[in-house]
Amino acid sequence: MRQRIVRLALVAGATVLALLVLLTTCGTGGTGGGGAAPAPDTRASGAARRAGTPVTRLTVPPAYDTSHGWEVTGPVTGPSPEYVLAPRTGTLAYLERVDGTRFRLRTLDARTGRHGWAGRPWRPLGGPGSSPGLLVLAKDGRQFFATWSYGRAGDDPLATAGSFVSLDVYDAVSGTRRRVEVPWPDVPIVTGTGPGVLISDGRARSAVVAPDTGGVTTVPPQRLGPPAGCADCRRLTAVRGVTSKGLLVSGARGFWVRGGWAGRDRAPAGADPASGVPAALTAEHVLARWRGRKGAPRAATHDVWAVHEAATGRPLVKAECRRPALEPGEYPRAVVSPGGRYLVAGSLAFDLDARTGRCFEEADGSRPLTLTTVTDRGVAYGAGGARDAADALAGGGSPVAVDLATGVPRALGASVRLPVAEVAGVGVFRWTDPRDRVHLVGYEARG
Repeated sequence: MRQRIVRLALVAGATVLALLVLLTTCGTGGTGGGGAAPAPDTRASGAARRAGTPVTRLTVPPAYDTSHGWEVTGPVTGPSPEYVLAPRTGTLAYLERVDGTRFRLRTLDARTGRHGWAGRPWRPLGGPGSSPGLLVLAKDGRQFFATWSYGRAGDDPLATAGSFVSLDVYDAVSGTRRRVEVPWPDVPIVTGTGPGVLISDGRARSAVVAPDTGGVTTVPPQRLGPPAGCADCRRLTAVRGVTSKGLLVSGARGFWVRGGWAGRDRAPAGADPASGVPAALTAEHVLARWRGRKGAPRAATHDVWAVHEAATGRPLVKAECRRPALEPGEYPRAVVSPGGRYLVAGSLAFDLDARTGRCFEEADGSRPLTLTTVTDRGVAYGAGGARDAADALAGGGSPVAVDLATGVPRALGASVRLPVAEVAGVGVFRWTDPRDRVHLVGYEARG
């Protein structure tokens, strides 16, 4: 799985996915950060602010009402995501800088913009200038936020002897905190797409932290359990994620869940069973790329993309994209609608209830859309001509909205900003003001 939220807290800027914006709260009725260059804006009056109207009115898709919402401003940027959302609770969490070396986690209700609980200030590992990473996890119907940093407690933050990953795990509802420290010899990759925090070296070494108990589980590389009879599965072995049934692992030819299912036994119709590659992981699903079975229609020109149940490996829905539009090392991040019905990743879009999937590209593979966000109403947002999701959200390409029921993209105005997420009936937008301060703005969805 290439869906990684990689925070190298020791070495600023060495992230795989995105920059973190460290937010501090200001104004009334909200908090926020953003990321795209600002479009022409109008300012609401002070009276409107007190009534709950955002300070800034952006140019957004017509599905959102800019007269109702909230805003958060953060003046400091750093190498980690600026916020995370817990869709089941409708809670947004973000990091606030308390002083030159300390941070704290703050929350707000995405529907109202009102603040919720705030964690106690703490100082991340890694020395001056280091900033923590931020994750959201779901396990057994509960949601958790986790902040993490890497380093050592001694005076030399660049020394790796005695180094460890320090995590603070918070219950998303109550804010109760549990601290966990995991010894780790080198700069880690830390992700939270499954029911546990995965710490890995990008290869076969890993540790999993359970968010509800703080328990740490490690599996030696030689015990990752490749399927019997798959010699190539023992080559290029890498831990790719965590599912409710165990570690998701891949090899040179094939992937599997340790102690659970094997990808070669769960290939979708028309796919070569030995060709599966896990491309992205969500809390409940694995998106995998497959080569077409020899002799299958379009096997020479197209790849099969399938969404599998993470617990069982059962293929739920598939779509075909012309290759090599999506290649290893450039797999798109999978995004699920808050209610879990829709999943988008790059030019792919799936309705998991209707069991339909589409690849939005021309017949020759040109002009693919990059989809970034999907709502419970079945509307996906993205852009044509964007390099990737980050570029589309920053204003790159030509913005579009796609009704997944019809599969017809609709062009939006060139200055329209795309929502970075929608939760609790509120679209969340990012922008950067002329003073380089990052903002999050929440607007109510119409209807």
